[in-house]
Amino acid sequence: MNTALQAVNKPAFRAKDAVDAGLSRMALTRLVRQGDITRIARGLYAFTNRPSTELDSLVDLAAYRGQGVFCLLTALRFHKLTTQSPFEVWLALPNKARAPKIDYPPVRIVWYSGTALTEGVERHEVAGQAIEVYGIAKTIADCFKYRNKIGVDVGIEALREAWREKRVTMRELYYFGKVCRVEKIMRPYLESLV
Repeated sequence: MNTALQAVNKPAFRAKDAVDAGLSRMALTRLVRQGDITRIARGLYAFTNRPSTELDSLVDLAAYRGQGVFCLLTALRFHKLTTQSPFEVWLALPNKARAPKIDYPPVRIVWYSGTALTEGVERHEVAGQAIEVYGIAKTIADCFKYRNKIGVDVGIEALREAWREKRVTMRELYYFGKVCRVEKIMRPYLESLV
């Protein structure tokens, strides 16, 4: 395999990453034809022999987008707090940011600003790619904030499961309820837990 391509050293990479590593765009096209790499989307490629995980769509989108935080149903799935398997990847972007122009995976954008965007972000490494996802308490508060889009039952299920498994504290839940401005909506559900 091409040494310039090995220098990319990521499971999914942009064409720009390959060019920066010294590979021409024509060589990139040739490697796709040979089957060494796969074109996932416009400007996004992956090694053909990369190990597959259930989080491949997050890895691909993180490589393509670079900014944005995985949120709501995607974050619940990442933290294993839901039985639902979302067909879209939920991505939080700052107000006035451009939405990604990507066909796969399907993306659902939620616009955030201020502390609702910056608080509760966790950084994880999945298959060699850094991704950002909201933590459990922040995700639960977001579920109550966007209850009209995803259903209040999703937030209640996540809250009960996280509390039962002792993965959140009451202090964290109240804090992120305040950050997301849903503390009054969450209060009866939190009081029912104790």
